[in-house]
Amino acid sequence: MASREIILVRHAHAETATADEDDLARGLSLRGEAEADAAGAWLKQHAAAPERVLYSPAARSRETCERVLTALGYTDLRSEARIYEATPAALLRVLDDHADAASVLLVGHNPGLEDLVALMTEGASDSGRGIPPAGVVWMTLPEGGIEPGTAEVRHFWWP
Repeated sequence: MASREIILVRHAHAETATADEDDLARGLSLRGEAEADAAGAWLKQHAAAPERVLYSPAARSRETCERVLTALGYTDLRSEARIYEATPAALLRVLDDHADAASVLLVGHNPGLEDLVALMTEGASDSGRGIPPAGVVWMTLPEGGIEPGTAEVRHFWWP
């Protein structure tokens, strides 16, 4: 396999949690719906063509993913429980488990995503610069697998 692309999308803005609501059940707000649609349009404009799509089981991540994929015309999405509240190490294991895909789009949460970007580009997960809601980080990894400090950020975009 030649270089590999990893496209990370942070879920868009969610509804405010209520006292009796499970965090996993929080869906997108109207603002979040517009952000997710904008992220999908931006990815389409930049010819994103993921081979595999993974998302956190949280409703806000699933809804973000569905709206992004509507723009891309892609329908094969997979819920991945390990993405919710994941550390960079857990996210690396998820990506390793999908190493057969040359391009992966992963929809998840901060701080895991921003820490993963820092680890993959800088080699240390404590230098994250933040990913806004519905933000996209598109990284290219060299041939040879996923190793800290080896990724290059191709795009960093947010609505």
